Amino acid sequence: MQKSRKLIALMICLFFVVALAGNFGAVAHAENKTKYDIGTDTTFAPFEFEDVDGKFVGIDMDLLAAIAKDQNFEYTIKPLGFNAAVQALETNQVDGVIAGMSITDERKQKFDFSEPYFDSGVVMAVRKDNDTIKRYEDLKGQRVAVKTGTEGYTFAESIKDKYGFTMVPFDDSSQMYDEVKTGNSVACFDDFPVLAYGVTQNNGLKLVTDKEKGGSYGFAVNKGNNQELLEKFNAGLVNLRNSGEYDKIMSKYLGESGKGVAPVERSRWELISASLPALIKGMGNTLLYTLVSLLIAFLLGLVFGFMKVSHNKVLRGIATVFVDVFRGIPLIVLAFFIYFGIPQALDFKMPLFVAAVLTLSLNAGAYVTEIIRGGIQSIDPGQMEAARSLGLPYRMAMLKIILPQAVKIMIPSFINQLVITLKDTSILSVIGLVELTQSGKIIIARTFQSFDIWLVVAIMYLIVITILTKISNRLEGRVRRG
Repeated sequence: MQKSRKLIALMICLFFVVALAGNFGAVAHAENKTKYDIGTDTTFAPFEFEDVDGKFVGIDMDLLAAIAKDQNFEYTIKPLGFNAAVQALETNQVDGVIAGMSITDERKQKFDFSEPYFDSGVVMAVRKDNDTIKRYEDLKGQRVAVKTGTEGYTFAESIKDKYGFTMVPFDDSSQMYDEVKTGNSVACFDDFPVLAYGVTQNNGLKLVTDKEKGGSYGFAVNKGNNQELLEKFNAGLVNLRNSGEYDKIMSKYLGESGKGVAPVERSRWELISASLPALIKGMGNTLLYTLVSLLIAFLLGLVFGFMKVSHNKVLRGIATVFVDVFRGIPLIVLAFFIYFGIPQALDFKMPLFVAAVLTLSLNAGAYVTEIIRGGIQSIDPGQMEAARSLGLPYRMAMLKIILPQAVKIMIPSFINQLVITLKDTSILSVIGLVELTQSGKIIIARTFQSFDIWLVVAIMYLIVITILTKISNRLEGRVRRG
């Protein structure tokens, strides 16, 4: 009974540590109201993308920097991806969003927008060597790629029944372009300045239709929140237009003909060399999140693993629920729930690091629990009975006799879980975690060189996982011999 109380107390302490961490972040934010968290996309050139030095640049980024300087406020950029940025704004994880976000009546119900800072439009593009698709009528019976949450998506949806094509949605522009370049879809719709810029950067596509009249982009805050920030943005935008700074920023990326930035010609090796620092940093983040998460998962696994083999029905029931819940929820759903759902329900800001580690730890912890439970129960029950008959307490018999044998059986499963968790970090790019996979996406958004970058990313994963597996196998061999 005393053991049960200690375990329950430990769980309660862990819960309060997480809650206090979130509340501390909220308090710190409240004390410094002139510094804002701004969410943005990661792959929407020329409005926001990462340059070769790892800095986020583009029309939106330059506008925000100039307005912040003009209005004397500070901000931190949260590169989340468009869909995640919008969800973060809904749940008050960020104070505002600037991401080429079209002002629509539907979005006005949830968000307050600034005055428009850019008038856009929609255009269709096909693969550079495609001479058969020239107009909407040619799309009948074909697949067309679109990016979710954009004007291109809305426009394609409005005409798909009329022209008889099927929409294939993607979360970022580079994936959409690759879909067309590989021939899986014959065309794509996107905002005119984005597609026009991509064509000048040799993205492998060409424009085949005139620009359709589109909406306007605006800076967004949550409905009724951060009105001071919104007023500063509007005031700064007026000053930039009056001073000519706004026109300079537009010319820098679009020019008079929409070709403001010349493409950088690089050989394959030059591209890889320039991309390696960002990819290595991404791999470092991957390893950090993996190791921290696995350490916590191991502790959770020990607690709930012992609870699952306990003679106490209540403890076994709690452990069973833990395993069923966190092993049954898909990792991506768990990530959204922890990072967006819980902060919205409890009204606090959760740091991305905490959300990512919690997601990976709870998911891996459920599997580690079953590994430990299986290892312990694989030992002949007669050994525990023999130990108890000789007068050894249950805890001593478990630590001295059962566990040493069970660990040898568990090691291969632990190694497998290490590899799985390392690869699972890539899924957390959906909430803005910049690990190896997300680093690759960001580079591709700038260079449009999918094959080279994904090849390097795959090799890096292979090398690291192979090294970790070899080290783990050597450790397993020593334990078995010991």
